[in-house]
Amino acid sequence: MRSIMAMARRVPQPELIARPEPLAAERDFASSAGLLSRQKIKLMIQRKLIVAKQTIEPEQLQPASLDLRLGARAYRVRASFLPGESRTVMEQLDALKSAEIPLEEGAVLERGCVYVIPLLEHLNLQSSISALANPKSSTGRLDIFTRLITDRSEIFDHVAGGYRGPLYAEVSPRSFSVRVRTGSKLNQIRFRRLNSQQMGLTDFSLNDRELRDWHEHKCRLVDGEAQTRNGLVLRVALSGETLGARIGYRAQKHTDVIDGDRAGAYDLRDFWDPILARPDKRLILDPGEFYILASREKLQIPPQLAAEMAPIDPAMGEFRVHYAGFFDPGFGYTPGGEPGSRAVLEVRSHEVPFILEDGQIIGRLSYEKMAEEPEVLYGRTSVSNYQGQGLKLSKHFKPAE
Repeated sequence: MRSIMAMARRVPQPELIARPEPLAAERDFASSAGLLSRQKIKLMIQRKLIVAKQTIEPEQLQPASLDLRLGARAYRVRASFLPGESRTVMEQLDALKSAEIPLEEGAVLERGCVYVIPLLEHLNLQSSISALANPKSSTGRLDIFTRLITDRSEIFDHVAGGYRGPLYAEVSPRSFSVRVRTGSKLNQIRFRRLNSQQMGLTDFSLNDRELRDWHEHKCRLVDGEAQTRNGLVLRVALSGETLGARIGYRAQKHTDVIDGDRAGAYDLRDFWDPILARPDKRLILDPGEFYILASREKLQIPPQLAAEMAPIDPAMGEFRVHYAGFFDPGFGYTPGGEPGSRAVLEVRSHEVPFILEDGQIIGRLSYEKMAEEPEVLYGRTSVSNYQGQGLKLSKHFKPAE
């Protein structure tokens, strides 16, 4: 097998030797502390803090995040890994003798396998700017486990301040085999800038007192009482408006391949079993099964904040919200009005069957301040697929009848 390292050296990468413009960039971001908005991400691209092998497309830009694209090759690996502080990802792949899969014309990533895929985007960050990544909403709802890896890193989904180098996605479809290609978007990245007083901080989320103050005096975060527990508490909706109403979905085990770039192409009945409301308002989670449920609360994310779904305390149950999702500013937002969108929950039980009851705590939202309000809010972009949602599968499926 050809050496992956040798192959990487032969690939022309003229865009990647571009150097950022440090003095101009410092001026651009001098007054920004917090999560960077769409307009600041545009500036990062202009200043070559973000570079790519192909032109970055306007639809990749979200209110407070950037969609990342798969590159031209995938590498199937025996197991997940982190390169550690002394290795690059490509060095680790070369040592593993990984199988190489071309993606230019599309390829199927098989359920249960693990792949590492170089991304088209690369970073040239300043020391004051770090980054965080999440699966995109559609990725999580297809049960595709996706994490970001960087060179010489000992942690997933985090990019250290000052990082300069390539980005990689670890991808492992869990319920369905999926077809992807160069340019497919499975995860997203957001950027945080710290001022000199914040360099030692590790937690940037609003505390419970601040959340209650937002809810009571600035913008109602949920449609009922704001309950907090190291974040805004979310409860699962299992009652339905009527007995027998659809309250969730469970992934089928033997299905066809799903093309990750085809929206509205599939009949949900070929991939999902509906879950109907029961008189006892309960649901037994079977170990290893994947469920799509919805929160009881309706939410809204005001323009000054962004939010991330975080797992509940493991001591509260042998299950978890499977993917940490990111909520852009504007999700469910109605200026001066009531929250308008429910959170969709990707849930998996682990070792033993577990009984969920209607209204049981199932997750929490961690909120963080934006450095500035985005120029465009979620719901007003061309790819806001989940604004105003209730219980909703990924964009790949036709609406339920």
